[in-house]
Amino acid sequence: MTELLPTTAVVRVARASFDPNRFAEVDAVNTEVSRYLIPAINALPGLLYYYVGVAPEGSMVHVSVWGTDEHATQMNRLKEIVVDARADFEAVGVTFDPIVNYPVNWTI
Repeated sequence: MTELLPTTAVVRVARASFDPNRFAEVDAVNTEVSRYLIPAINALPGLLYYYVGVAPEGSMVHVSVWGTDEHATQMNRLKEIVVDARADFEAVGVTFDPIVNYPVNWTI
């Protein structure tokens, strides 16, 4: 059964890359930052879903679904994301791509 999303829903995609030889370090940092990111992100209004994946091939993705673009852009001001987690990931060689918010056009 397909869940209905608000017509204003937005998917926020944050991608990053790293040297695959540093996978174990990046994966460990990902676990560590989840301890402070999860409560900080959960406190924001409008969050519907949040997924994180770290691939041994050298890439990482954070995909979240928000009720509106305004809700999604809160992440651009969240200290735990833009200062703390960024510094922790950059310390193990992670580089970030620009973040994109996509309006949801259709779902399955």
